[in-house]
Amino acid sequence: MSDERLRRWRLVLGSEAEEETGTTLSKEDRSVDAALAALYDAGESSGTQRAAGLGSSAPRVARWLGDIRQYFPSTVVQVMQRDAVERLGITRMLMEPELLGAVEPDVHLVSTLLALNEVMPEETKQTARDVVGRVVAELEARLAERTRAAVTGALDRAGRTARPRHSDIDWDRTIRANLKHFSPTLGTIVPDRLVGYARRNHSVQRDIVLAIDQSGSMAESVVYASLFGAVLGSIRTLRTSLVVFDTAVVDLTDQLDDPVDVLFGTQLGGGTDINRALAYCEELVTKPADTVLVLISDLYEGGVREEMLRRTRSLVESGVQVIALLALADSGTPSYDAENAAALAELGVPAFACTPDKFPDLMAAAIRHEDIAGWAATNIT
Repeated sequence: MSDERLRRWRLVLGSEAEEETGTTLSKEDRSVDAALAALYDAGESSGTQRAAGLGSSAPRVARWLGDIRQYFPSTVVQVMQRDAVERLGITRMLMEPELLGAVEPDVHLVSTLLALNEVMPEETKQTARDVVGRVVAELEARLAERTRAAVTGALDRAGRTARPRHSDIDWDRTIRANLKHFSPTLGTIVPDRLVGYARRNHSVQRDIVLAIDQSGSMAESVVYASLFGAVLGSIRTLRTSLVVFDTAVVDLTDQLDDPVDVLFGTQLGGGTDINRALAYCEELVTKPADTVLVLISDLYEGGVREEMLRRTRSLVESGVQVIALLALADSGTPSYDAENAAALAELGVPAFACTPDKFPDLMAAAIRHEDIAGWAATNIT
């Protein structure tokens, strides 16, 4: 029997067949085997009854759904997803709207619901949408106002004017700028110039482009990034674009007025073509010096790496401020392609993970054209 047929039989039969087939799996095949085992392997005490290996952990389910999209063709993925709905302890949740409506929703549950959206029963979809809406509302209450305050404050300060109205004078900066004009006779500073905020400037001052990787490992980041995209889109002095990608690119900017619509417009899982996404984002840039492009990705590139780096260099050299977020999540240190992260850093693109609570300050720093690598070193632990 050929090595390839033995390999296939080993993957079909599971780890117990490793000795019989005499086949040792590669690192990649072991990942495939783990994805299969999580769904189909028998539990220790289940006899011949299959037992799911993901338990009730929503983050693990979401990650697994992304993995199978990476390892198997779409026809197989559809079968495995339906099997997962039956086997992984989430069947009742998806089949019974009443139960789904009673669960305590969180970001991980939202990620799972979005990943299973295509196989979800029609009678449950509205309930799922309501659950997602509840999570979005909670996140907005926690993050939206702070984001608007940080970003609009940064825009106000970025629009400083030397001829401000009295109510727009920045007294702190004005005093510091005129210390040399202190008059001992008068006992006060006689300002040579005033520093103020152009607070009444309601024209677009910055372009923000969020490019979000939809691969399964980025599920939590997709939820947070979509919410922040909607919040930034509500600030009229910003022109915000939101682009999601796997091996294809989808522009969801026209849905930014409803973050729930944005989320249901995503498709978690699949491959990753960062180069193609950057090519699309490049077309959105009209004012490079006033554009912030935030690439939210673990940087595992499935496209042409050399082209991705060339395109990134071109964006940076044109004046675009490019930031790579390896994750926008609360879930700890992410897995990412360290080689690509280092290559981007050499091009002047800082690459780091960011929690949702830090993201408003990050955007404010970017709008003020601060050194983002220095900001991350100070603010990201």
